[in-house]
Amino acid sequence: MTTNLTTSELLSAGTAQLAARSETAHLDAELLLAQALGTTRARLKSHPEAVPDAAARTRFEALIARRAAGEPLAYILGFKDFWTLRLAVTPAVLIPRPETELLVERALALRPEATARVLELGTGSGAIALALASERPQWQVTATDLSEEALAVARANAASHSLSHVEFIHGSWFEPLGGRRFDLIVSNPPYIGADESELATRELQHEPRAALSPGADSLQSLRAIIRAAPPHLEHGGWLLLEHGSTQAADVARELVVRGFRHVRSQRDLAGRERMTEARWG
Repeated sequence: MTTNLTTSELLSAGTAQLAARSETAHLDAELLLAQALGTTRARLKSHPEAVPDAAARTRFEALIARRAAGEPLAYILGFKDFWTLRLAVTPAVLIPRPETELLVERALALRPEATARVLELGTGSGAIALALASERPQWQVTATDLSEEALAVARANAASHSLSHVEFIHGSWFEPLGGRRFDLIVSNPPYIGADESELATRELQHEPRAALSPGADSLQSLRAIIRAAPPHLEHGGWLLLEHGSTQAADVARELVVRGFRHVRSQRDLAGRERMTEARWG
């Protein structure tokens, strides 16, 4: 980029570089320029004539290059907003998606009581567990993950939001929990088949494969959770699962066969069936 460019000119140049790579090129460039300058988007807009120094321009160019190469914006910025929380994210965790907020909404709706024992399986960044804990301070929230690196990110996020009543446990699904039982179990497990073209997209290639795909059988993790969940649910407890937009019928069938009742799928804001809930007992 040319030297002595104003903030507005830098933003235009960055947007042009990302136009072919991102559907939100201007927003991405704004966020990256704010990051490079250590300022806010509002400041960028109110002072478009400002001329950043050479070091700031170099930082911005490096950030734009990473985004143009397909690295997810959240990993470049180091955070992602989810529910009402700003969460740190690293390549060790899946980036929280807006559609996953549906799990949070349904959990809160299905359990209006002030107290509850709640479990999240495969917590990653801690997004679901921490969103629930922030809304229900008296809930006892437990979260498991097989990745120690992911748990380190989740614990840091809990500390940054002073959510000390969330317990993080290392282990696969229910294995580290013994005979503990819960009123609610929620999970966004891996559900993309290893041979599905979605995994080949540039951005998903940057995210942890184990958090995206269980292998050749896209239902493997969902099926494992459904089959193992009943001994860990109180009578009348709910299991809530996020899944792919074409998997609702298969997930519902697995739940019914296992003996769950009140099985129903919920649609996200785009009208896709993205999660299924079921009651035990």
